[in-house]
Amino acid sequence: MKIIKIIKIALIALLLMSCSSEDNNEQTLQSADKIISNATVWTGNPNQQWANTIVIKDSRIIAVGDSSLTEQYQAQKIINAQGKLVLPGFIDNHTHFMDGANSLVSVDTYGSKTIEDFLGIIKNFAATAPKDEWITGGLWDHEAWGGELPHKDWLDEISTEIPMFLMRTDGHMAIANSKVLELAGITNDTANPEGGIILRDENGEPTGIIKDKALNLILAVLPPVTDEKNALTFDIGIAEALKNGVTQIHNMSENAKSWNNIAIFEKAKAEGRLKIRTYFFPHISMRQEIAEKIKAEGKGDEWLRFGGVKELVDGSLGSTTAWFYEPYTDSLDTCGFALMQMDALKQSIKEAHELGLQLAIHGIGDKTNDEILNIFEELNVKGSRARIEHAQHLSKEAISRFAELEVIPSMHPFHAIDDGRWAEERIGPERIKTTYAFKSLLEANATLSFGSDWYVAPLNPISGIYAAVTRRTLDNKNPDGWVPQEKISVEDAVKAYTINNAYAGYQENDLGSIEVGKLADLVILSDNIFNIAPKNIIDTHVTHTIIGGEVMYKTEAELNF
Repeated sequence: MKIIKIIKIALIALLLMSCSSEDNNEQTLQSADKIISNATVWTGNPNQQWANTIVIKDSRIIAVGDSSLTEQYQAQKIINAQGKLVLPGFIDNHTHFMDGANSLVSVDTYGSKTIEDFLGIIKNFAATAPKDEWITGGLWDHEAWGGELPHKDWLDEISTEIPMFLMRTDGHMAIANSKVLELAGITNDTANPEGGIILRDENGEPTGIIKDKALNLILAVLPPVTDEKNALTFDIGIAEALKNGVTQIHNMSENAKSWNNIAIFEKAKAEGRLKIRTYFFPHISMRQEIAEKIKAEGKGDEWLRFGGVKELVDGSLGSTTAWFYEPYTDSLDTCGFALMQMDALKQSIKEAHELGLQLAIHGIGDKTNDEILNIFEELNVKGSRARIEHAQHLSKEAISRFAELEVIPSMHPFHAIDDGRWAEERIGPERIKTTYAFKSLLEANATLSFGSDWYVAPLNPISGIYAAVTRRTLDNKNPDGWVPQEKISVEDAVKAYTINNAYAGYQENDLGSIEVGKLADLVILSDNIFNIAPKNIIDTHVTHTIIGGEVMYKTEAELNF
């Protein structure tokens, strides 16, 4: 009996020790909200480039490492990434968000390859459109059907009563029907405004083609959109961003009228509908107003921030309004033009810089980029992270000046594989050597920043990475890449959408890489773009978009995660 008693006591002691050990283990486990495990994590952190586990708590990353982290943390939810690639959330450095969102709900002629296709889409849309509303949208590209510009008569054959105003894909040229010209008061006697062109036929009659600042004549009579429609359009745009792994946008304003869009974003934020982070750049003409807003309210928070201004200096290559030193190869009567006098540009940039606002200045042509760099150098904007938006066509001297002056080339790689179909016809074989000069800028130590320019190009960072890595034009005529010496690596392209964009928006301490302390903005991809053939990158899709640790989007096929 004594032996049995001793055995019982020993068993009880062992049980108590075991329970005590389990209690201690539970006490040492740290709490977390989520753990993403079994992942292939590209962190963007040079000291820990790859990992397979991410631990998240209170919207931020609290641990990054190997699978042993699952034994150190107790999480409410564990996401098994099934080996898929996890990247920092994509930041798009340049969107026209409401215009992009509107393109999803208006007539969409993007990709039309013939005049018949173009007009057929408009005709079908007009058949069901409300008769008391304008038909807008478009995103046409006349180069796709041989270069013939559309004419108002084409649209008049569909309707002379419904106003039709359809933008070219670059946003610098539009076609309007006779009804719109009538409403805008554009006649044979209407003079071209400074920085704009009303295209005319041999009799001086407007053809319906309107370029750059002449577009303001029509925008002035465009009916206002209801708050209800704006909200619906905004939500559709948010869904598009999340589907493509975009966790933050830098939203650019084209004119003072775009200032009104701030209210749309603020209302969405107040109602919990702003589901992506936004850095809002009003037009530079509103510099005093935004400076006063910042002084009174601050620069915003993690979801909606202010601090920069945008200016538009020239047009686009496709509209032959980008400003070059030499004439266009296919239009010898023009070098393009600036949209304002350089003294006026310098003054507005000076005032904005002195107000402490970040500068984001649109530059397409080689002369435009040099003029902006000259102003930046003269005003000594070093340290302010001044940006040139697009930085498309550069002089050889400009490439090294970006790094020397600490100016950020804020570029949009999808344009390279779009414009590359016909750019040489516009500017010849020599000037294309320094166009979309991604690799040259990197080799010159510039901080390369990427985005879409949505609505002008798709809101899809994957397509931008594909474009920068392959430079395979959309017509499939350049399988080895258009101006192939400017191709860059997948890693450099990913950095331009993550780390570098965080820096370009003053957020490198919170975003851009997967590191302890940073916000848990992440994307999970269907394929490992570092390992697959570059030409297959375009077939990759986003399976999860995670912002602040919350899964904001996941594909139907991945609902079991």
